[in-house]
Amino acid sequence: MRIAERLRPGWRIMAGLILLLATAGSGRAAPLATDCRSVTWEAVNYSVCYADPARDRIMLFNQDPHGVPYGGFDRLVAQLRTERLMLVFAVNGGMYDHALAPVGLAVENGVQLKAANTNTGFGNFHLLPNGVFAVGDRQAVVRETKAYLQSRFPADFATQSGPMLVIDGQLHPRFLPRSDSLKIRNGVGITDTGQVVFALSEQRVRFYDFARFFRDGLGCDNALYLDGSVSSLYAQGLGRNDHRHPLGPILGVVRPLPD
Repeated sequence: MRIAERLRPGWRIMAGLILLLATAGSGRAAPLATDCRSVTWEAVNYSVCYADPARDRIMLFNQDPHGVPYGGFDRLVAQLRTERLMLVFAVNGGMYDHALAPVGLAVENGVQLKAANTNTGFGNFHLLPNGVFAVGDRQAVVRETKAYLQSRFPADFATQSGPMLVIDGQLHPRFLPRSDSLKIRNGVGITDTGQVVFALSEQRVRFYDFARFFRDGLGCDNALYLDGSVSSLYAQGLGRNDHRHPLGPILGVVRPLPD
């Protein structure tokens, strides 16, 4: 399935109206709005990107139309351009195995490609509770995995990762304020106004401090860890296109290319 086919008619019309209003009277395409910014909080630098699920098309990508994992941002950007679409910003979107396939729930265009993983085990994914980020019906949620499954949220796109960073305003109970585990980390949260916020630390941080940044710095009562050392960002507004590691699932915001 071509990526353009995944954009439902209502979304294409809305996106077109937004671009039309932005360019009216200018005689040329308006510059792309900056959706990402640099933030310093408690002496740590972060790259933070916002998306509005009522306006923006937030999508999950893993494989190209031929079934080959994208592996990074460049091939995804190239595929989108063939369909007159642009990638505004994107991050690696959850943990994956050696074949670049997701290890947990994956939903693309309303189709479940992999079931939720509720097994116990080792590693950050199994530092329970883990959770799910999902978008559908012009809204987005971050929920602990069992609560998400019980909710029957109508997801167009969803990814499972772990651990949860913030759960209904509380930090994950196993995070230690003096832990010696310092890593580059990225995650996603939902603000009290329903906005989606992605954050990537530019210095190594503890889980505890990263979770506090989402809750106290960004105002997210629920936030989910996406990954650690492989954390990567593509952001047109920041001139950023990371090539740190081969990537599995990718979460990104897509808009039509201006004419």
